[in-house]
Amino acid sequence: SFAVGLMATTVSLAIGVAYGAVSAFAGGRTDQLMMRFVDVLYGLPTMLVIIIVMAFVRSRSIVWVFLVIGAFGWLTLARIVRGQVLTVRELQFVEAARALGVTAVPILWRHILPNILGPVAVYATLSVPAAMLSESFLSFLGLGISEPETSWGVLISEGAGAVANGRNLWWLVGYPGAALAATLYCLNSVGDGLRDALDVQQRPGA
Repeated sequence: SFAVGLMATTVSLAIGVAYGAVSAFAGGRTDQLMMRFVDVLYGLPTMLVIIIVMAFVRSRSIVWVFLVIGAFGWLTLARIVRGQVLTVRELQFVEAARALGVTAVPILWRHILPNILGPVAVYATLSVPAAMLSESFLSFLGLGISEPETSWGVLISEGAGAVANGRNLWWLVGYPGAALAATLYCLNSVGDGLRDALDVQQRPGA
């Protein structure tokens, strides 16, 4: 579960940061077309699309699971990065870099991206539990992790099958479910704390 959450978030970060940064820095018609594409994808039921894709994927390895989840989890991050880049690119140090003849890629890599790491880090922290929950849901449906690998979703699915067969083995559902819920709560709390720590407006004297 942790591996899927971390790796799926990594995939989402790679796609979302690159897409949002390029869209904002390009501007004009390119920015409009790229963001309209994001809007179209936003209109699709993400989990339903993931289920359909996994239904056509024969492999149930952990690699396929986190690739599919990560490939559909970058839309919000792309919008966040775009908004941050649109703000930072108008600051004086970016204008100074342009005046010195620095090209677009070094400006993005050296000057803009390091200054938007705060919101990206917060979103990444909150994306890990979301990806873990998606994996658990897929595994519960039999479309996620399969043997010999396992996850909390697989354990909950097997426990639910045992309970449905009339066996009084509630702990097979209760323990992995409680572990998953506690982990998701802790990770979301870390994300909220990180957001508060990096929010300058909420600091005393800001």
